[in-house]
Amino acid sequence: MHSRFHTAFAGLSQPLQTALAPLLENDRFPAMLTAEQSQQLQRQCGLSEDELAFALLPLAAAYAETPISHFNVGAIARGVSGNLWFGANMEYPGIALQQTVHAEQSAITHAWMGGETALRAITVNYTPCGHCRQFMNELNSGLDLHIHLPGRAAATLKDYLPDAFGPRDLDIKTTIFDAEDHGFALQGDELSQRAIAAANRSHAPYTQSPCGVALELRDGTILTGSYAENAAFNPSLPPLQAALNLVILKGYAFADIQRALLAELPDGNISQWAPTVSTLNGLGCQNVDRVLLA
Repeated sequence: MHSRFHTAFAGLSQPLQTALAPLLENDRFPAMLTAEQSQQLQRQCGLSEDELAFALLPLAAAYAETPISHFNVGAIARGVSGNLWFGANMEYPGIALQQTVHAEQSAITHAWMGGETALRAITVNYTPCGHCRQFMNELNSGLDLHIHLPGRAAATLKDYLPDAFGPRDLDIKTTIFDAEDHGFALQGDELSQRAIAAANRSHAPYTQSPCGVALELRDGTILTGSYAENAAFNPSLPPLQAALNLVILKGYAFADIQRALLAELPDGNISQWAPTVSTLNGLGCQNVDRVLLA
């Protein structure tokens, strides 16, 4: 079991500890449970899906990287597949706060990068901030997404974001979790091809500047992130943050990043190059390059 789970695991009920122990024994626990695993845990522990998601929140929050706030938030995104996707807030010391990832963004992007096609609900241990409520309004579940908080009745995003402004107000037809393919040809080595593939599935209807990031880790693993834009602009999640999120959720550390590649347009309306380089340099990775989409 990864050391980050020790304290959270000790606080779980005995039946849940017993049921989870085989799943957590590998240091590379993927920060998600398949629908089958979720159903098995529910049967073993006598829990409903809602109760299980709440019980797992301490494990999700254990992924938090909070050297600035020291305030850990956990979230679990519940996909239409039945899979449960963990997420937590991510902060980067010495780097602008705008580069941080909120727990809801973490869990949602984890599910999106994992191939989920839509979400049914998200369970969080603290009330979503306005930034996250706006981010969630970009999903294809829209205002119908169910939000579950400890000690409160279940509600929808519409309840938390009245008079919402989002993609539908701008006549945007494709939202996050919808299938997108910008059709850029794959080229170069595997890292380049993975970065381009991430750009191809990115959501960039406002700037028309799709982009993606691929990170090569010390053991040869490659993790990717796709850009996720938002109608309100500021809650947009850069592709690097989507990839860094997976670094932690898949059991690695930022120090494991050996090489990074950004794929973006040569003349896009925006560029992710400068913030990508500065953030990675701040995390200790100097080997950063760019491939131009064509």
